[in-house]
Amino acid sequence: MKEYTFEEKKDTRSGFGMGLLEVARKNPNVVGLCADLTGSLNMNGFKKEFPERFFQVGIAEANMMGIAAGLTIGGKIPYTGTFANFSTGRVYDQIRQSIAYSKKNVKICASHAGITLGEDGATHQMLEDIGMMRMLPNMTVISPCDHNQTRAAAIAIVEHKGPVYLRFGRPKVPNFTDPGEPFTIGKAIVLNQGTDVSIFATGHLVWEALEAGKTLYKNGIRAEIINIHTIKPLDENTILQSVEKTGCAVSAEEHQVNGGLGDAISQVLARHLPAPMELVAVGDRFGESGKPAELMEKYGLSAPVIVERAMRVLQRK
Repeated sequence: MKEYTFEEKKDTRSGFGMGLLEVARKNPNVVGLCADLTGSLNMNGFKKEFPERFFQVGIAEANMMGIAAGLTIGGKIPYTGTFANFSTGRVYDQIRQSIAYSKKNVKICASHAGITLGEDGATHQMLEDIGMMRMLPNMTVISPCDHNQTRAAAIAIVEHKGPVYLRFGRPKVPNFTDPGEPFTIGKAIVLNQGTDVSIFATGHLVWEALEAGKTLYKNGIRAEIINIHTIKPLDENTILQSVEKTGCAVSAEEHQVNGGLGDAISQVLARHLPAPMELVAVGDRFGESGKPAELMEKYGLSAPVIVERAMRVLQRK
C-alpha cells in the first residue's frame, strides 16, 4: 500500500486563485467575474494583474451568470466566482436557461462548498450542488481533493469547450497530490490498488478515504482507493474495472446522500455490474453552525465511518 503524506494543510480556494491567475497569463480571453467575494475566492491576484478583465458585479449572482453567458458570444472565457450556495441554488434558472441549454463556455467556480463552510450554518452550507449541476445536460462537474489539484483543475478547464462547475471548499486540508500531476477531465485516479473493497471518494473525503485505507490495511483488508475528481463525465470504466476485481464498493463525499457521487456510481453498477455498495454522505438533512472538523465528525464524514461502511459492505459480498 502506498503511503501518502503532506507537508502542510492548504485551502483549496487559494489553489483556485493560483490556477486562475496562471491560466489568465497564458490566455488573454480569460475574464473573471465575482459577486462581492473577491478575497474569499482568492481572486485578488487576478484583479490586480488584469483589472481590465475583472468584473465586480456585486451581490447580483443571477446577473453575473447572464453577463458571463453574454461574454462567451464574443469569444471570452468567463470564470465566475462566489460561494457554492450562490453559484447554484440562487441562480439555477440562469444557469439552466442561459448557460447549460446553449452550451455556453462559462466556468462556474464555487467556493465554500459542503458542510465545512462551518460557522455560517445551514443556509450557506451547500450540500445539494453536485446533484443539481450533474442533472443539467452539457454540464461538466469537477470536485478536486486538495490545493494542488484545485489549481490544476482551474487551469485544465480552460481547454474544455462548454460549461463547467468547479467545486471547492473553505478550510485548510491536507495538500498531498503532486503539484506537477496533470489534470485530465473525466479520468479517475487510482491512489491505491486493492482487491477486497473499492472506495470511491471526491473532494475533502479523498484524504479521509486514504486514512481509512491505512486502518483497513492494518486489519488485513486491501482497499482500492480511487479519487473521483470528475463526477460528470464519470469514469465508468475505472469504476467497473475496480468493482469487478473487489466485488463491493463504498463512496464518500461531502454532499447529500441523494444526487451526488454515490448516486452516480450506484447507477453505473445497477446498469452494468450489480454489487453491494455503501454510501458515506450527509444523511438527507441540513447542516448546522459549528467548527468544520466537528461537523465532519458529527455528520459521519470521516475515516472511521468509511472504515465502518467498508466492513459492512464486505459482509454483504
